[in-house]
Amino acid sequence: MSGRWRFPLCGGIIFLGGNALLRAFLFQRFVEPHALLPLVRASWAGLRMDAAALAWLLLPWMLVSALLPAGLRETKARRLLGNLSFILGSGLFLFLLVVEYFFFDEFNSRFNTVAVDYLLYPHEVFINIHESYPVFPFLTAAVLAGLAAWGLFRRPLDDALRTPCAPGTKGRVFAGYLLGALFLTQTASFQGARWSRDRVLNEVSGNGFYSLVYAAWSRDLEYQAFYRSLSREEAYERTRRLLQEGGARWSADPESIQRSIPGRKSGPRNLVLILVESFGSEFWGSLGAEPGWTPRMDEWAKKGMLFTQLYATGNRTVRGMEGVLASFPPLPGDSIVKRRLSDRVSTLARTLGGQGYETLFLYGGRGLFDGMRSFALRNGYGRFIEQKDFKDPAFATVWGVCDEDLLDRALSEARALHGRGKPFFATVLTVSNHKPYTYPKGRIPEDPDLQARPHAVKYTDHAIGRFLDQASKEDFFKDTLFAVVADHGARVYGKEDIPIHSYEIPMLVVDPKSPSPKRVSTLGSSIDVGPTLLGMLGPGYESVFFGRDLLSVDPKTAFALMHHNRDIGMLRGGRLVVLGLNKTAGFYSLDSKTRLLAPAPKGGADEELEKDAAALFQTADELYTRQRYAVK
Repeated sequence: MSGRWRFPLCGGIIFLGGNALLRAFLFQRFVEPHALLPLVRASWAGLRMDAAALAWLLLPWMLVSALLPAGLRETKARRLLGNLSFILGSGLFLFLLVVEYFFFDEFNSRFNTVAVDYLLYPHEVFINIHESYPVFPFLTAAVLAGLAAWGLFRRPLDDALRTPCAPGTKGRVFAGYLLGALFLTQTASFQGARWSRDRVLNEVSGNGFYSLVYAAWSRDLEYQAFYRSLSREEAYERTRRLLQEGGARWSADPESIQRSIPGRKSGPRNLVLILVESFGSEFWGSLGAEPGWTPRMDEWAKKGMLFTQLYATGNRTVRGMEGVLASFPPLPGDSIVKRRLSDRVSTLARTLGGQGYETLFLYGGRGLFDGMRSFALRNGYGRFIEQKDFKDPAFATVWGVCDEDLLDRALSEARALHGRGKPFFATVLTVSNHKPYTYPKGRIPEDPDLQARPHAVKYTDHAIGRFLDQASKEDFFKDTLFAVVADHGARVYGKEDIPIHSYEIPMLVVDPKSPSPKRVSTLGSSIDVGPTLLGMLGPGYESVFFGRDLLSVDPKTAFALMHHNRDIGMLRGGRLVVLGLNKTAGFYSLDSKTRLLAPAPKGGADEELEKDAAALFQTADELYTRQRYAVK
């Protein structure tokens, strides 16, 4: 081979070797049992993904090798730049392998949509990484590894570009390379890496660079072109039937889901909704967690209403906001919190604001992050309080002020709003239960310097319990409904294609007018939170929400919607249908005892489940893109 092609060849060896070592390490660390055959199959499937990713990553080098004029072959500048680019490129690649390992440790996944979203907000993300991991030692080690790789390949690199290459040869080699790259791209796919029923093993078989590009490319796909869909008439007919509640009066327009929800007798009531970062059911002692990390919530559950079969619609905070605040299904791609057509969508704040409520959003971090401030202020919230509005907070991380500071501010704002004599709706979004999992010392026995997730959960539990204790002494307490609900579970984990445990979230409602404890086991998801709270408040309202009041629906008709990467699903009656790209559909059974999902053949009732799921998501996509997700 001509010397000038040895440069990309050496880089390719490092790329393939580094990914193979990472895959073997991930297999040893995260896959049980450590059998030889699964490792061989994962390595073979992974090699194809690695080669496809490498084909495009090497394209710039191949272009330089093909186009660099002969007169530049022997210059010192060329040699310096070539060696430097190899050292830095190798070091950066090896550093990214380390980053990918820690990402896998957190999410049991290769780089995915979460990684894409995080890249858009480097302030929070990069500082968080610096606070959570020994970044500089890893960077130093990566640079040294790059130097070692350069030393290992120094001779072939030094020979690169020295040997003349005839113009015709350059063209043939480069054309052959392009054909090979196209072939690899067309033959390597995620389906090829999904050869096992073990989701984690399939993720090990993948490639982080390939997954990252794929996630970025598919974030704004046209729904009906890629996902299962029905005729418009059937989609709306099914959606209206699925959203039917007792007493609801529907709009005469068959291509609308607007209906009038009848009210219940009640006086003006306030609502304080605490949306809690990563507060999954797996931590709650009152939901069977051992050990339980939520002693204060467990205490309040003894005098409140605890919803025990609720699922998050996704694994990002913007998914929680979209579901809880807008009662909107989790479409593939971005949440509507971040989409461009969200200037006027129906929300809990808009509904209550139209009934004379003062509306307020309190967030411990920067409102710029994920477009939270913009979404809130465009869709019903009168004020938005964020990190810059806190003077001299007691404690803060890169994600924002600690939960005690945030909830203290919420208490003072509620006191002031009550003094105006008007009902109010306050939404509080917490941040402490997030890496680096640090919090003020002395609040709980556990040491924050250990940076342990369960300890951060316990601190958040302490802060919310303290807030409810203080609020119970205020004049507004008796006229206020308090709701504590997780935005999503702690992390994605488990072997299942849809790791259902990761999506289990609690909701605790404290109603001073109904202090008797109650547990509600009706199946639901984040989209049902808003309608359920509106039902407890009592006023009638006009709705285009996709959620229903879990206290009034027939449990036999209950369902939960959820989103995982680019898949969307609907759970009903112990069966889950998953709609994927290229209009695929898969089916799973949920074991009532273990609460685990297992792939299952399509059953007799699954055709209706598949059509109902397609109808809900298709209708949601159409209403949003036509800017009709709003009450007329």
